[in-house]
Amino acid sequence: MQSKAAEAASSAAKQGREYHRTLMERNKQYVVDPPTVEKCQELSKQLFYTRLASIPGRYEAFWKEVDAVKLLLKNRKDLKAEHAGVAALFGIELYAWLRAGEFIGRGFTLTG
Repeated sequence: MQSKAAEAASSAAKQGREYHRTLMERNKQYVVDPPTVEKCQELSKQLFYTRLASIPGRYEAFWKEVDAVKLLLKNRKDLKAEHAGVAALFGIELYAWLRAGEFIGRGFTLTG
């Protein structure tokens, strides 16, 4: 039994190394050379400020979606069952995420 476990571990390690090598080979254009702490900090700041710069666009997109929902609710008589079903599923998904967040926030317990 130990020999089979050792053989499986050896095989997994070999395949893991091979996977890592091919993954790095395929994505070498994304690797910064040399990988220094300073360069990592610079890239981190670039990512943060790029995300920060995208907020106005996201804000506008959010309000466009809100306006579309308002228009849909205004014209309820033209609402199709398909749209109502999608809206119901979206509401259920939001509620499920809320419950999942509360569950995780409680430390993975159902009560207290």
